[in-house]
Order: sequence, then C-alpha cells, then structure tokens
Amino acid sequence: MRALTWHGKHDVRVDTVPDPGIVNPRDAIIEVTSTAICGSDLHLYDGVIPGMRKGDVLGHEFMGRVVETGPASPLTRGARVVIPFTIACGGCAPCRRRQFSGCDNSNPVANQDVSEALYGQPLSALFGYSHLTGGYAGGQAEYVRVPFSDVGPIEIPDDVGDEQALFLSDILPTGWMAAENCDIVPGETVAVWGAGPVGLFAAQSALLMGAGQVIVVDRWPGRLELARGLGAKVVDSTRTRVLEALREMTGGEGPDAVIDAVGMEAHGFAPDAWLDDLKQAVGVGADKGHALREALMAVRKGGRVSIPGVYGGFMDKFPMGALMEKGLQVRSGQTHVQRYLPDLLHRIREGKINATFLISHRLPLEDAPRGYEGFRKTPDAWTKVVLTPGAALDRKEAA
Repeated sequence: MRALTWHGKHDVRVDTVPDPGIVNPRDAIIEVTSTAICGSDLHLYDGVIPGMRKGDVLGHEFMGRVVETGPASPLTRGARVVIPFTIACGGCAPCRRRQFSGCDNSNPVANQDVSEALYGQPLSALFGYSHLTGGYAGGQAEYVRVPFSDVGPIEIPDDVGDEQALFLSDILPTGWMAAENCDIVPGETVAVWGAGPVGLFAAQSALLMGAGQVIVVDRWPGRLELARGLGAKVVDSTRTRVLEALREMTGGEGPDAVIDAVGMEAHGFAPDAWLDDLKQAVGVGADKGHALREALMAVRKGGRVSIPGVYGGFMDKFPMGALMEKGLQVRSGQTHVQRYLPDLLHRIREGKINATFLISHRLPLEDAPRGYEGFRKTPDAWTKVVLTPGAALDRKEAA
C-alpha cells in the first residue's frame, strides 16, 4: 500500500509499505477514505518529539471503511467509521474511569525508560506518533490496522459526509474537552491562545457551552478572521500588547478561564523568546512555553487554565509563583476521544457544530509532503489539510 513515512526533520515521503494484517482477535483493518494533517504532526515534522524512526507511518486523524475484522471485533465490514487517535483497551483502571488517553494496556513498547524519565510513567498509545506512544502505524495511508476495535471507533451514518465526521478523530473532541476543562459558567470570558484547528474548535465549543465572551489570541490574520466568523473577539499578538488588551476587555480583571491551544512550538514576542527558539534548535529544551506563560499571567485570580496544546518534555521559566499565588486550577492531557464521540456526532447531525469551516486544502495522499510544507511554512493560508488516499484529484483544483 501507499503511506506517508517519516525519514527525519522536514523529510516525509509517500512510500510503498507492507499492507497491515489482523494480529489480534480484536483488530480491524480500515480502508482509509479521508485523513488529515494535524498541528501536532508538525512536531514530528520538526523533529522535536523523541522516539521517531525512519519509515514510521504518520497520521492520527483518519476515517474509512471496514474491510476486515478479527473474530472479537464488533465492527461490520463495509461500515464507515471514525477512529479515535487515542488507542484504548477499555478494561484497565483509566479506561474504566473513561480516561481513555491514559490506557495502561495499549502501549506495547517494552523499554519505557525515556517516557518514565520524562513523564514519570509509561505513556498510553496513539496512532502514528512515535515509539514512546506504541509505534503504531498511522492513518496517512491506504489501510490501517486498528487494535482494540471494540473500544472507540464510531460508525458514521450515510447522511454525514467524510469532511463533517473526520475531525471527530481528534481536533473536534480535543477542542471540546479543552473548553469543558474550563468549567465555564454562562456569561464568563474565555481566552484562547492559538487560532489553529484545536483553538478554533475550542472557541466554538466555549461559545456553545455558554461563554459570554471568547477572545482568541494569534498572529495570523487569516486564522483570526476564522475566529471572528465563529463569533469570537480577537487579539493580534503582533500588533497589541496581549496582557494589556485582555485586561481592557475584561474590566481589568483578566479572563475567567484560558486555553493554551498552541503548545511546545509557540512563537513569542517577549524579549527572551529567542532563548526558547535557540534551546529547541540545539536540542536542549524541547518546549517553547511563551503562550502558556502568557496565559498564566493573563488569567484572573482563582481562574482556570486548560492546556490541550502538546508539550513533549521540559520548559524553562515556568511562572510557578503566578500559578500558586493566584490560586489557579490547571487541567490538561491528551483527549479522551471515545468519551465524546456519540454526543459530538449528534451535534453535527443536528447542525449545531460546524466541523468543516477550517478546511483550506484538499489533496491526494501522494501530495502529502507538499501539504506538510505548506502547513508548516504558511499557516495563515494552510489552516487544515485533508488528504484522500488513492484520489485522482485535479492538481489545479487541489491547490
């Protein structure tokens, strides 16, 4: 089959790789009909996530048709399904608590020294996201083996198109959980750092949950315009002193809750932001924390902090004093996707959630390297890239 594979920093290629097969009774094989490039895929593309190996198949946002099942899989051949990017067994203690992204049994990697040193415990498994998270082949491919297919995959009815359903795999429930973690009281102000796909879905979700004012902070005009289209107010971080603007917009108090939807590759304008860039470039500091530091300083006393943005290691200059002295509550983590799928699918079918507004490019899988390059270099124009394996799209139309 054809699949997008990782070969090093800024080097991804569409190669011919072995077809997946059933290896466990609970497995299923999915023929991928739609897949997408996620902002967190860029962390792999930029070489800042440890545990990648040459030839790894990328991608964790995908859906398709069931073509083969193991004897213990409940899926029906021919069914259209969305696959959560988090791989969960359904039976361990975290899964029983519905904390699916903390599954104890899905990661088969024997040597967890690196992840235990970084995080204190072994990680659970994700599709297409390094050998620290299981080394599972990802969904930017023609076919994918789905382990634990009895836990999580959701069947999509025919009245819901691929593009409406695809983002149930990750960014829509991630944005929803980010807003849920804010414990929003109707009428409150929520500020979101990052108008990328997760930040935009977090803003949309916060408004649906009753926020009286949602403010999105970013540096890219096109992305800020998408946020305005959702009904959010915006702050352009290249033109405005962010903390001053947020205080002015909240009567001097600060937002009730803040969401860091940027993560470890934040671009900052603080005088010392260059130091984060330098440390990441030479490999002595994985995480650039400007957005999170700014969010912690901006939120009101007693406010809430939600962190869906991906962080991979350690971060300097963390404002622990602000966290403690202001009495802040912090919630973070990979998304418990399986928990949210039925409700979000229902909202999509009712027209309450717009899941397609951020798509900027539709490309054949063979053009995936161009999609990564565009998404990385010109994020204002490339807000979200959807890939179709085997599609014979007209090149002019795809561009």
